[in-house]
Amino acid sequence: MSTDTHAGRAPVVAARAGSRRASAFLARRSLKAHRRSWAAVFAAAAAAAALLGAFALVLGSLLLAQPPVERYAGADAVVAASQEVAYTAEPWGGEPRTVTAYLPERVRLDRALVARAAAADGAAGAVADDSVPVVLADGAPATGRSWPSAVLTPYRLSEGRAPRTSDEVVLDTALAPSGTEPGDTVALRAGGPARQYTVSGLAGTGRHTGSRAVFFTEAHLTALAGHPRTVDAIGILAERGVAAGTLRESLRAALPDTAGAGHEVRVLTGAERGEGERVEALGGRDDLLALLASIAGTVLLVALLVIASTLSQAVHQRSGELALLRAVGASPRQLRSAIGREAGRVAGAAAVLGGVAAVPLGLVIRSLLATDPLPLPVPLWLPFAAGAAGALIVSLAARPVAIPAARGITRLRPSAALGAAGAPEPSDPGRFRTGAGLVLVLAGAGSAGLATAQGGQAAALAASGSATSLVVAVALLGPRIARVAVRVLGRPVRRLGGASGFLAARSSAAHTRRLGAAITPVVLVVAFVCVQLAAASTLERAAGRQAAAALRADLVVTGPAGGLPAGAAEAVRGAPGVAAATGVLRSTVVLTGREAGEPVLERLPVLGVTPGGLRRTLDPQVTAGDLADLTGTGTVAVGADRADALDTGVGGTVQLRLGDGAQVGLRVVAVYERALGIGEFMLPRAALAAHVSAARDRAVLIRTEPGTGNGTAAASVREALTPYGGAPVRAATADDVRIAPPASGQDEALVVIGVGVIGGFALLAVVSTLALISAGRRGELRLLRLVGAGEGQLTRMLVLETGLVVCAGLAIGTLVAAVPLTAFSVALAGSAPYMAPAQYGALALAVTAAAAAGTVLPAARR
Repeated sequence: MSTDTHAGRAPVVAARAGSRRASAFLARRSLKAHRRSWAAVFAAAAAAAALLGAFALVLGSLLLAQPPVERYAGADAVVAASQEVAYTAEPWGGEPRTVTAYLPERVRLDRALVARAAAADGAAGAVADDSVPVVLADGAPATGRSWPSAVLTPYRLSEGRAPRTSDEVVLDTALAPSGTEPGDTVALRAGGPARQYTVSGLAGTGRHTGSRAVFFTEAHLTALAGHPRTVDAIGILAERGVAAGTLRESLRAALPDTAGAGHEVRVLTGAERGEGERVEALGGRDDLLALLASIAGTVLLVALLVIASTLSQAVHQRSGELALLRAVGASPRQLRSAIGREAGRVAGAAAVLGGVAAVPLGLVIRSLLATDPLPLPVPLWLPFAAGAAGALIVSLAARPVAIPAARGITRLRPSAALGAAGAPEPSDPGRFRTGAGLVLVLAGAGSAGLATAQGGQAAALAASGSATSLVVAVALLGPRIARVAVRVLGRPVRRLGGASGFLAARSSAAHTRRLGAAITPVVLVVAFVCVQLAAASTLERAAGRQAAAALRADLVVTGPAGGLPAGAAEAVRGAPGVAAATGVLRSTVVLTGREAGEPVLERLPVLGVTPGGLRRTLDPQVTAGDLADLTGTGTVAVGADRADALDTGVGGTVQLRLGDGAQVGLRVVAVYERALGIGEFMLPRAALAAHVSAARDRAVLIRTEPGTGNGTAAASVREALTPYGGAPVRAATADDVRIAPPASGQDEALVVIGVGVIGGFALLAVVSTLALISAGRRGELRLLRLVGAGEGQLTRMLVLETGLVVCAGLAIGTLVAAVPLTAFSVALAGSAPYMAPAQYGALALAVTAAAAAGTVLPAARR
């Protein structure tokens, strides 16, 4: 039995080996014969691998990022409160789920923990560390600290001695003016008017520490900080020979698990110590990770779509050849294997090249995002892993995409395949593609409708899902869409183009599948760029208009990076010619809620304002209640849309977590309309002051007395602020009250990455796809020359066809973008979407140039 079995298997094994050899032979010959067609696939696959690898590098660097250790470089451990807030809720029909968010303001520790930390085994000492913003007479910013905390960096005296009284300070040698010596005096502003201090000593670290320090006595620094019962963090010095792990465990045993209000007490050692210095860094990292992950998901989708489109077109152009091979006896398995081998070899070679190119591209993107608070590390292994990841995705995706593209031919019987070899190109996309495309159209329209009924992140996600569904639907329904485009645009092309127009219209009508493949990448780039640019432009424009309408102030006082002390607003109110002055403190609140049944934590920027004269400096368009009641620490004004979403109104209560995680219930005293411009919530300054890292006003809004010129009022305000070292006074603008500040360098970098990099890739897809189509038309163009078409006529025909593709692509892409954009803008801005005409013009010009490069230039080399 065993011998017979082996004997029966031998012919099967030999047949399979022969089939594989035949497939390999067909693949090798085809690669040589269709080099130009596969070149377009190679370019698209290489670009896709480079982009995917670049984003993998940046995302990996972000995941590894930690704030640098500077201030606590001399500490063996740092005790700090957790900056995370958690919310647990039960989704619809699921198990309870917990979500977390980072808090933007420092969560402080009970001062009593300093003694408990000092008593832990292995701890040689524990130092309370607080800080306050300080400004020198020349306007240079610095950080005020207590002299005992100098050991945590460590600072060492180079001249003089430690401060002993509240009138003495030690200056950082990097901060002290040239020639400063112990005994000199220096003017400093720390929480009030400028004050003269005696320099008792100079200290330095011998290295760059990121921020410059001024050291006070511990008692005076505690008074300046304004929170005597709490500390920012606790620095721990270990006894000699105590390992970091041992110290960590002993501190955990000596300290409570929580610091109150549910915040965990954390013991940080090693690289983690930087988290105790820059509490905002990890929150910013998480926000950036979410944005880049969203962009990376779009990159992956676009890459797969482009690879699938180019591979399908390359295989489809060979349908006659494949049918002939099937007719002369090639088996379906051999053809599928040959096509898979071709696609795999081309994509594999392209993926290797793209993986190498991913490293410099990823490093460029990383350089746009790196900041001092959060440098992005690149360990030696990361570029190799990222490049390999991008190459692997492209390599694995190519074969499964290529084989189904020839399924219609490989499944035919040899006799039927012989007839198919000379059959004209089918224009029907097939029942499955048509059904799937229609389902996606309905899904896209449904997502757009859902976006209009949602708010916040839910509306953005629904609009994004709508755009994605519609773009894929266009790819599936390409031939049918192309047929409609030919009917609409074919007549003007024939009338205006003469003989060339007739040829262009007839060629397009006869090859709607090819035309649909040409239009799809144009639709992709137009829809993607329009959604990205118009969404931001719409919100920015609406927010700017609302902020400008809300502004009633004539002048504004702005302070240094550390802000203005509370007393500055009071001093301005007493200046001649000032009718009202409102101090503006900026912070963030966290709101719990549900979106589509899932628990969410929203971080929302808010304004804290002084209530006196508020209606004369700021008009949020109150529809219910009175801003005069916005006083104390337990009141809030709410935007109308947010109030509706929370089912509350004047007299109701809103539950919020303030910037340091403190949970409060605030009574609603007013509801207003201009929330997009000045924020969803507006609180009294007093309600925020105790819950921010530094209670400093970002600005003071000023309303001048009628008949008082701005120049006269500004001069009197400057004089009133003389004790505070003076401050810039200028005409107020909408940006002074706008809740979303003007775009930062990192925001602009994200636009460059999202639009420039991905849009550029999509344009490359336009060129490669159209070049692939042009390469497959050489026989058609030669035949037209043989029957009498002139060279100029053919060139004009190609130009007109290119114009038809561009016009159809622009129109359909704009429509695809308009559906989700309208839903998004109506839900969030209450207006129609907006895109700057210059931006749309640049997009249309780029698409036209790419289409011409992919159509006219390759065909000119026929």
